[in-house]
Amino acid sequence: MQENLFSQDDDIWYVITDGPMKILKFNTAIAISGGEPQMVEKPRAEWSTEDKKKSNLDNVAKDIMYKTLDKNMFRNIKTCSTAKEIWEKLTQLREGNDQTKENKLTVAIQKFDNAKMKAGETMAEFDERFSNIVCELISLGKIYTNREISLKVMQALSRE
Repeated sequence: MQENLFSQDDDIWYVITDGPMKILKFNTAIAISGGEPQMVEKPRAEWSTEDKKKSNLDNVAKDIMYKTLDKNMFRNIKTCSTAKEIWEKLTQLREGNDQTKENKLTVAIQKFDNAKMKAGETMAEFDERFSNIVCELISLGKIYTNREISLKVMQALSRE
């Protein structure tokens, strides 16, 4: 049972990243050339229960994504017809294009470089704020060594 569950999860991820599954069968009407079997789309009348489940995975994936989005995000993707389209739209909305990513990275580096402990800020508050900056940089692909981070923290602390 557990193996079947993982297989379905893999199949759901497949339809999100590659699009709806096509139900195929070997083409027996055409002679096989070069030893390579040829595949054609299987008519619905020939679908097995497993074929029907695989065909429906795009709907399952869309349903999962619909249920996790708030109303504002749902408005952005409601015209998408496949799980793959939804995923691509969400990725674009969240990450942006290459120029947007570069701009986000530049801003995050500036936040890191200019980080200073604010007057009246506790160590816990500064640590949380600084950790958020470092996490943002990591998510954008910029990794600092522990030494670089430690030096920056020491420079950012107030004299008190």
